[in-house]
Amino acid sequence: MLYVNTETIAGKKIIESLGMARGSTVRSRNIGRDIFASIKNIVGGEIEEYTKLQADAREQALKRMLDDANRMGADAVVNVRFTTSVVAQGASEILAFGTAVKTN
Repeated sequence: MLYVNTETIAGKKIIESLGMARGSTVRSRNIGRDIFASIKNIVGGEIEEYTKLQADAREQALKRMLDDANRMGADAVVNVRFTTSVVAQGASEILAFGTAVKTN
């Protein structure tokens, strides 16, 4: 399924808006990642363990959004956005959302 962060899709005409499609996941850190992150905090540099955790969470939220759009009968999702929020100490939610549409 096609998804874009713009209001339109080049070469396509949006013929129907089906509503908001969304997908989210809540992820928490684990002790193993925290140990490596603590070491990185001392020496500096990218905390790759957390980067991978966030990248995996974004991909899962995106897949769930596309699954939601598919259930709605959409051909595409426009205005795709991501947001995040802290749910509890050490746990955050990643939400992917956009407008599910029919195109021709």
